Amino acid sequence: MSKDNNTAPAQTAKFAAIVCAKDYDALDDAAIAAVKRLILDGVAVAVAGTAEDAPKIVAAHTRDTGGAAQSTIWGFGCKVPASAAAYANAVSMHVLDFEPMSSPPTHAVSPTVPVALALAEARGSSGRDVIAACAKGFEIQGRILAAAKPARGALPFHSPGVMGPMGSAVTAAHLLKLDAAQLANALGMASSRCAGLPANSGSMVKCTHCGNAAAAGLEAALLAARGFTANPAIFEAKHGYVQTFFAAHFDYNVLFDFGAPWRCVDAGMAIKFYPSKYPTHFAISAALDARKTIKDVSQIKSVRIVSPEILDANRPRPRVGLEGKFSIQFAAAAALLDGAVGIQTFTDQRRFAADMESLLGRIALEFDPSIPPDTKNMHMSVDVTLNDGSVHKGICRKPPGTWGIPVDAAQHGAKIRDCLGVRFDAATSAQVIEGFGQLEQLDAAQLAQL
Repeated sequence: MSKDNNTAPAQTAKFAAIVCAKDYDALDDAAIAAVKRLILDGVAVAVAGTAEDAPKIVAAHTRDTGGAAQSTIWGFGCKVPASAAAYANAVSMHVLDFEPMSSPPTHAVSPTVPVALALAEARGSSGRDVIAACAKGFEIQGRILAAAKPARGALPFHSPGVMGPMGSAVTAAHLLKLDAAQLANALGMASSRCAGLPANSGSMVKCTHCGNAAAAGLEAALLAARGFTANPAIFEAKHGYVQTFFAAHFDYNVLFDFGAPWRCVDAGMAIKFYPSKYPTHFAISAALDARKTIKDVSQIKSVRIVSPEILDANRPRPRVGLEGKFSIQFAAAAALLDGAVGIQTFTDQRRFAADMESLLGRIALEFDPSIPPDTKNMHMSVDVTLNDGSVHKGICRKPPGTWGIPVDAAQHGAKIRDCLGVRFDAATSAQVIEGFGQLEQLDAAQLAQL
């Protein structure tokens, strides 16, 4: 392990004290605006997600297990224990793969926002409490990855399964008003619940990675509040969190810079405008670029995609529509054939349509080792050859909504309304948008009405 202040004692205790010292007043206007935007995006995506099969199954199962009626499962009209609601709502938030992405990449929103809102409903917290809790939950996930800088594919588990429980624990700890010693215990418990196998990407299980992370961290904080203990030095301990997941490198100074600046502002989060694995956004954007000069897509003879080496997105013929979210080939094909990519793109009906089946057989994906594989520096190109021999080229270096590029407010607003519109009429959608837009002004009673 690199020597980045790793020999100093009591790293976990020091970090827990730093985290507990941060409250709403530590957030500047930019951070507050960013957190509110991320919360609204996550909630809207979750509302759309409730129409999918996996959340329906999870909601039915969670409802049938019973327990105290504390927090609402969104879209299903029932109340369950807060940790169960956080689990179910995080599943809904992640099932579409449409929520924002932090940098370095992980799904930091889904293990965090459902926890804050479930616990706020159960315990009676204000909008300011929720904003601060989410900011801190986002922050620890981003800080851990920034401190570790793992290479693509280096983690044994899906990233939200490693970072998510810690983010959930910090979020819940803020709302429960845990002290530093209790937070250290919560982090110790949460770290033992880290999991999530990447092999399950493309199946229903993937969305439960964020659900499990949300529930694990929340339960850890609730137990810590009751006096349950764990190794209070879980970051620096032998066989602890850092040694298990980030043995090659971990800079504690990055962790200790918690909130300076807030990572939801710098480096910010990418807003997704396509509901799929983030690298596929490069293929989609490049394909749409190439399509601009194609008059008749039925005349496509062949397609060549040049990409960095992203093995888990090389799925020439996805087995189901859901798996298409993790297929460079399918994402590009959908963009070329339909001129747009949305929630309905990744259905079995679209996957097995005759035109899709035909085009997938004419797509060649080439990996270029000279292209950086990280999402901030990579690019993809799509070359489309028509039957008349003409070649139409497209390239993407930065998909819409990516890190460091200002989000188009109109485009983001359209995404929010489209997602909310899956379940709500226009008037209800407008009320939700207005409510979360003034979240910092809401007291506990007003927040409970959202």
